[in-house]
Amino acid sequence: MTAGLPSLRGRRSLREEITELLRAAVMAGELEPGVTYSAPSLAEQFGVSATPVREAMLDLEKEGLVEIVRNKGFRVTSPSPEELDDVTELRALVEVPTIRTLAERGVPAAALERLRPLAAEIEAAAGRRDFIAHVALDLEFHLALLELAGNPRIVELVRSLRMHSRLYGLRDESHRDALFASWHEHAELLDRIEARDGPGAEAVMRSHLGHVRGLWAELPA
Repeated sequence: MTAGLPSLRGRRSLREEITELLRAAVMAGELEPGVTYSAPSLAEQFGVSATPVREAMLDLEKEGLVEIVRNKGFRVTSPSPEELDDVTELRALVEVPTIRTLAERGVPAAALERLRPLAAEIEAAAGRRDFIAHVALDLEFHLALLELAGNPRIVELVRSLRMHSRLYGLRDESHRDALFASWHEHAELLDRIEARDGPGAEAVMRSHLGHVRGLWAELPA
């Protein structure tokens, strides 16, 4: 974690912004499992008061990302390798066919164009090697894309599954470099959907999930 509060989208309250950043930091493996973090120490890194950080951590506790350590702070929960594999399997079962159906059914061009700036932001985050911003933006992109399918239950299910993911491999420089190869897939996915290429969109989505699974290979000791 670095000092200062990085701005992602500039349209949220301070509490929401910090919640999003802390959530992404947990998912990216930047906040380590088993380590107890205090609200004041995190607040100092963000350059804000402890109150919104404490509120944000309570939000993450409700999501199951952290647990309260009495009189000390919050500890990041640690899914097992088997649980991470289960998340991958479930995401593939839900997201891959949904994306294919979305492409074959067709999506208004204007709806896809609204997502292209977000895909560009993900690539920009990659360029500056801001992995916390990448995880937050990637989550926003995929949920917004799934919303186009018109089934809010799918969106909430995938949101819940993503909350239990961890990209521990981002700590390894070689894995970070490998992930760069997947960032162009966001724009490619939009291209496939725009072309109403169902099999192509399915293939890109399946490949994208495969890249993510590779980053779960190295779990913290």
